[in-house]
Order: sequence, then C-alpha cells, then structure tokens
Amino acid sequence: MATDRGLVHVVDDEGAIRKSLDFLLTSAGYEVMRWEGPEAFLKGADRMQQACAMIDVRMPGIDGFELHREMQRQGFDFPVIVLSGHGDIAMAVAAMQAGALDFLEKPIDRQHLLDAVGAAFETIRDSENKFERENRAKTLLGRLTSREQEVLDGLACGYPNKTIAYDLGISSRTVEVYRANVMDKLGVHSFANALRIAFAAGLGSEQRWLSEHTLIPPSEGA
Repeated sequence: MATDRGLVHVVDDEGAIRKSLDFLLTSAGYEVMRWEGPEAFLKGADRMQQACAMIDVRMPGIDGFELHREMQRQGFDFPVIVLSGHGDIAMAVAAMQAGALDFLEKPIDRQHLLDAVGAAFETIRDSENKFERENRAKTLLGRLTSREQEVLDGLACGYPNKTIAYDLGISSRTVEVYRANVMDKLGVHSFANALRIAFAAGLGSEQRWLSEHTLIPPSEGA
C-alpha cells in the first residue's frame, strides 16, 4: 500500500463508518488510523506526525466540535474534516467557522471524500512551502546589517527613500546606498525580487513600522 500520500485519522464511534472510510482511503493510497472516540484519539495519536483528521460531529461524551477545540488547545495542527449526519449541518458549519477545512454529510460520497482529503493535504503542503520560503528568506536577511534590514523594511512598507531617510535620521543618498547593498547581498537583480524576499521574511508591516518609528514625512523641498 502506498502511504506517501499521507496519514488520515478517522474518529467516529460507529464501527461500520470507520471500516468503510478505512477501505475507501486505503484503496486511494492513504494510510489510515481508526479511533472509536475522541478520548482514544487524543491519547494515542501522534500530534507531531503530519496528518489530516476526519471527525464525526455527534459522538458520546466529547462531540466533534469540542474535540476540534481540544485538538487546537493540545497542539494538533491537523486539517480537520467534519463528518455530519442529517440534522447536524448547523453544528458542522459552526465547526468550520472554528477552523475546520470541510464537512461531509453521511452517507459519504467517495469522490467528495477524496476531494476533501486531497484538499487537506494540499493545505499541509502549502504550509510547508510557506515555512520553507520563510526560513530561506530569513536566512538571506541574515546577510544584511540591521540598518540594511531597516531600510528594506521601509521599502517593503511602500515608503519613498526621502521618508525612510527622515525617519531613520539618514540622508536619501544613504538610503540609496543601503538599497544597492541589499540587492547585492541578497543576490537579486530586480527590486521586485528583493521585495518578495522581504515579504516572505515578514517585513513590510506598516503597523509595526509606525509603532517603532516616529513617521513624520518631511515637507516637499525640505
């Protein structure tokens, strides 16, 4: 069985549902772990292994909505797909508003199931790619001096050289020098590429800039 497509936790108190979902998912190449209830899942699942969780809304004891909240409290960073029976749509929607990725109404359509699980793992891959881009960008920013990072931050906020110069207490010409240094150290040939790195590393927050600097733009001609 190919398990490289990811692990899916199925949490449902109905054995027949667990067995059916196991069959559908494993036949599509997923690894499946079945849990008969929230308590067993919270106790036995490895929160550090990337996975997707399919949880039933109505279960004895802790229901699916409470389970999702408990997962968030305990650090289970899994995309969640809610399984809903007839009459449970309102609760399923509430769970989605709390962060669930999707909900599937029983009886579950095979294609809808696979589409939902595929979307869940696409979310995980997107998060990984974003994390990798952020780490790479932060590594590149490590090549810059603190002042060069400040100048890049101001540029990423959309401020002109004159405003950045005023705010940092340097000349506009010095800002231009720092900007050239930034592009050279980052190994980019266009300002747009420098900005992409800045944004990936978390720079460009005008709110943060305003909280850290006294931004009083100079008058024209000053």
